[in-house]
Amino acid sequence: MSGDHQTLALLLFSAFIAVTLGITSWVSRNRHGSAEEFYAGGRLFSPMENGFAIAGDYMSAASFLGISGLIALFGYDGMLYSVGFLVAWLVVLFLVAELVRNCGRFTLADVIASRMRERPVRIASGTSSVTVSVLYLVAQMVGAGSLVALLLGGTSEAARSWTVIGVGALMVIYVSLGGMRATTWIQIVKAVLLMAGAIVMTVLVLTRFHGDFNQLLNTAAERSGHGKDFLSPGLKYGGNWTARLDFISLGLALVLGTAGLPHILARFYTVPTARAARRSVVWSIGLIGSFYLMTIVLGFGAAAVVGTDEVRKSNAAGNTAVPLLALNLGGGAGSTGGTVLFAVVAAVAFATILAVVAGITLASSASVAHDLYASLRRRHARQRSEVAVARLAAAGIGVAAIALGLLARDLNVAFLVGLAFAVAASANLPVLLYSLFWRNFTTRGAVWSVYGGLIPAMLLVVLSPVVSGTPEALFPGVDFHVFPLQNPGLVSIPLGFLAGWIGTVTSAEPPDAARHAETEVRALTGAGAV
Repeated sequence: MSGDHQTLALLLFSAFIAVTLGITSWVSRNRHGSAEEFYAGGRLFSPMENGFAIAGDYMSAASFLGISGLIALFGYDGMLYSVGFLVAWLVVLFLVAELVRNCGRFTLADVIASRMRERPVRIASGTSSVTVSVLYLVAQMVGAGSLVALLLGGTSEAARSWTVIGVGALMVIYVSLGGMRATTWIQIVKAVLLMAGAIVMTVLVLTRFHGDFNQLLNTAAERSGHGKDFLSPGLKYGGNWTARLDFISLGLALVLGTAGLPHILARFYTVPTARAARRSVVWSIGLIGSFYLMTIVLGFGAAAVVGTDEVRKSNAAGNTAVPLLALNLGGGAGSTGGTVLFAVVAAVAFATILAVVAGITLASSASVAHDLYASLRRRHARQRSEVAVARLAAAGIGVAAIALGLLARDLNVAFLVGLAFAVAASANLPVLLYSLFWRNFTTRGAVWSVYGGLIPAMLLVVLSPVVSGTPEALFPGVDFHVFPLQNPGLVSIPLGFLAGWIGTVTSAEPPDAARHAETEVRALTGAGAV
């Protein structure tokens, strides 16, 4: 890219970073250091504010860069991500939001521990939450690297690596200094910027084709190199039965995974009541639904305006489709309009990544401190020491995410998030639903449910074509893959539910009817909720 692109985009990056660091600094001067303040922002956010923050937390680099890229490369099959990510919110709205807000305090483990023996449940759930969060963080790091590589002409691997390290450092600063309150305001600002950027891009794409969506699709099909097959199912997932099963596996993971994501569940604790939590979800569904409809236009727009081959040439995984589309819509390389629009879109995408990594890092550091650390020392550990551990944990998780982000930099970010969703749906969702709705559920069932979903999911990923055996794998030079599917959800999600059932029915410990009744009343009425 030209020097103008670089200068303008870097100025906009710097402006957003300055604003977010200013928010963090302001919040850090006004906090009182309690666990409730650090983890939940004092529970002072309104449903609308929290709805915007949830949308900001959820509309990640996978949404803005990855989904549009997959649609630009694979047409109809790429839309699975848009549909799956959106439909998942119905599970959250009807089964999870209010009940989790009433039963929990800061983390997923609070909900489960309300009727189980705390220590084993917290260790299992905390381990699972950190694993899911790190997988999700890796996707954001990869998105940041792809974006800056495009900005600098795709030639500087060193710049790409330093970008990943810089994003990791910023997320540690946001979380350790500002906690949930700073993270929430960063997400609200980012959600507004992202929606505005997506609306402008969508209007420009539709204007280019005179508002004729049919013409847009036909042009995309022509320039894709696949003809009408581009607009039909099967281009990515229809070649054989393995590909079709992968399609089902990914769909299951996307639809069921959202309700098990730690950073999404943590957002329900930032509002004062369960009713506010439910209204937050309604706000977020409106914003997220509108956004995913626009990603469909942007994906097909990239195929029609830029061309599938050009998108693939820039980034084999398609992560740079939207910035390239912005460059073309603005007038092409070297034009003032192209320079400005490209820089704005790149800056919005970068803002997206920073906001999402802050939310995920906060959720995972809360799991380390509130679940793992607090359960390994005295039951009533001082809250201030717990918050100090959370800040240290943010730094450790940042280092792990940076290392994995450098390793996985050539994979599609939406695909990486699909793996995180599969692990969340396998390890977190079964134990959450059993705890909320199964009267006879026991501590052994809870622990078995978490590990029975987590271990198979991670093992199947390691033994899948994602890690070895294909040119696009993490380790293309070796082949130890024995599991044919790229997404483990089809196998690991049922195993999580099955393990929880087996653990419960074989448990010598009788279910605690009184604690279940107490949890049920609290979940449904809010009586006794924190």
